[in-house]
Amino acid sequence: MKKKIRDLELKINNPKKDLPDEIFLFLSRISPLINVDLLIKNKNNETLLTWRQKEESFKAGWHIPGGIIRFKETIDSRLNQVAKNELNTLLKKNNKFIAVNEIMLKQKNRSHFISLLYRCYLKKMPDNNLKYLGKKKPKIGQWKWFKSCPKNLLKLQIIYKKYINS
Repeated sequence: MKKKIRDLELKINNPKKDLPDEIFLFLSRISPLINVDLLIKNKNNETLLTWRQKEESFKAGWHIPGGIIRFKETIDSRLNQVAKNELNTLLKKNNKFIAVNEIMLKQKNRSHFISLLYRCYLKKMPDNNLKYLGKKKPKIGQWKWFKSCPKNLLKLQIIYKKYINS
């Protein structure tokens, strides 16, 4: 077993940056993943959601932007990285913890999450080139403000319905 673990470690250049897919998926089968989700509201109390592609057993749909915390990465750093990666913008420093949720799904990979919801504030608006204008089916990474929870919200994010609707 020790040799197999050493062999695996040799395949990981820098766990802070990235893991090979096979290793990440294996870890997701034996341990919960901790992720942050960014609840972003505008002055009209609308919630910013982004479009996510279909993957494994998740259908495509709108979701609160979020991401899995990397090894030795701070929560604040992951919040900012999600804003940069998904919205091409920056966050202000006064992000506030709101809730913790445990999500367990009936699937092989990525089936157990500890989700930390934060109320986040933008320094500037998200990338306008990624704004969904509602003419065709949304594309991966597009964003839109919602007054209430959309019908095609990702099923696993139904736990956030009360935050989206308030």
